[in-house]
Amino acid sequence: MRLFDTHAHISLIHDDPIEQLVIAQEAKRENILGILSVTNNIQDFSSTYENLRNASNVYFAVGVSPSEVQHPGKDWEEKLAKGMALDRVVALGETGLDYEKKFGDKKSQIDLFIRQLELAESFGKPVVIHNRGAGQDILSILRDKCPSKGAILHCYSESWEMAQKFLELNIYLSFAGNVTYRNAREIQESAAYMPLDRMLIESESP
Repeated sequence: MRLFDTHAHISLIHDDPIEQLVIAQEAKRENILGILSVTNNIQDFSSTYENLRNASNVYFAVGVSPSEVQHPGKDWEEKLAKGMALDRVVALGETGLDYEKKFGDKKSQIDLFIRQLELAESFGKPVVIHNRGAGQDILSILRDKCPSKGAILHCYSESWEMAQKFLELNIYLSFAGNVTYRNAREIQESAAYMPLDRMLIESESP
């Protein structure tokens, strides 16, 4: 079986360029067809891209996650736009909303999220979405702002009822290791009912 890891934070496993290349090589030996390298900010994207741009099985997303809402970086929109134009950058992300951690107020997170959805649309790219305790707001925003190329709701952690609402928007749902937790009945139910052509898997490494 050949697999594709749709969400891995390679830069959080190792920041050493050689070690990052080793990860890509080991993945290939284990029949992992490809990896989508996801970062939380533009600076991490730039260094990871530089380290792995010659690794043919690594693809990239560039974006500003809700963890960076208070400090997205100087000229982040311009730098994100430049990143989106690079070879093998296939998505914008991760972006989204996180109401469980104290990253910043909801309005600031929502403004950052919506702006990135608009940028994804302008570049014709899908988005990789982070959701923690914000499913209803994300759903409402995507009903109006989902890019035409679609979206991946990564590390899906909500109910099957909510999943069906996201599926109506032509969104892919990606499942991570938390689906194996004993108390993750809601996530397990979502995975059990999920149409296979709309289900993705991810390591969410590390």
